[in-house]
Amino acid sequence: MATSKKNNYASADLDFAELQLAKWKQYLEDNPYDEVEDRKELMQTKTGGAYYAVVQTKEAIQKSLRETTKEYLAMVEVVKKLREAEEAKQIEARGKQEVTLFESGDI
Repeated sequence: MATSKKNNYASADLDFAELQLAKWKQYLEDNPYDEVEDRKELMQTKTGGAYYAVVQTKEAIQKSLRETTKEYLAMVEVVKKLREAEEAKQIEARGKQEVTLFESGDI
């Protein structure tokens, strides 16, 4: 009788959360809060001219960075809990026994 392999959703969630954390951390490092400037883009006029217009203010960008930082810190807690759950499952799978390393002098 063939047994089906169960999906380990906790480890998939952990992998996803760790990946998301890495991306958010890189974004926050690449966009320092104190160096934010208004985001401007070149806009075209109907007559063929062009001008720069503010499409996102400094304050809006800083608010986004603050929210990302809050989400990052919350996700760190989630990852910690998922890791603890994963470790608990591994201990249960071993029958709550410590695994000793094999040494050549043990034979």
